[in-house]
Amino acid sequence: MEPVVKKAQGGSEEHAATGMLEEQAFLAVVKTAEALQGRVAEMLKGHGLSSTQYNALRILRGAGPVGLTCSEIGERMLNRDPDITRLLNRLEQRGLITRRRERTDRRVIMTSISQSGLDLLGNLDAPVREFHSRTLAHLGPTRLHSMIRLLDAARQSPSW
Repeated sequence: MEPVVKKAQGGSEEHAATGMLEEQAFLAVVKTAEALQGRVAEMLKGHGLSSTQYNALRILRGAGPVGLTCSEIGERMLNRDPDITRLLNRLEQRGLITRRRERTDRRVIMTSISQSGLDLLGNLDAPVREFHSRTLAHLGPTRLHSMIRLLDAARQSPSW
């Protein structure tokens, strides 16, 4: 059912409808993202990880044994964490990552995932795949591909 649209003062009915539709789409994306993030956070909590910690570990697994600097990890994070150093400290205290100074430039600290971190992620791979399947598989491949294309297009907004 289409929402009732009143003519905006000084504007056209079409403009009011478009603005309202854009706002509804924006709110739907935000609500959906928050709902999905809440569900995944709940699932990860059972494994002693926050979604931010899980994201950092996945980034480091993808980086391989060479690892990444703190700023490189920060650039790749899904959610910006203002204190990546503190996040990495917690992961290091748990033995999930290792850090080492570069020999050529002692100011540079490289971070790598440890074997314990790899093991934890390995144990999470199947439950995370199952979570994604339970959460979104009912949409089917055609709608999932459409959703991905639409969200990619939204992020490419010329006003950014």
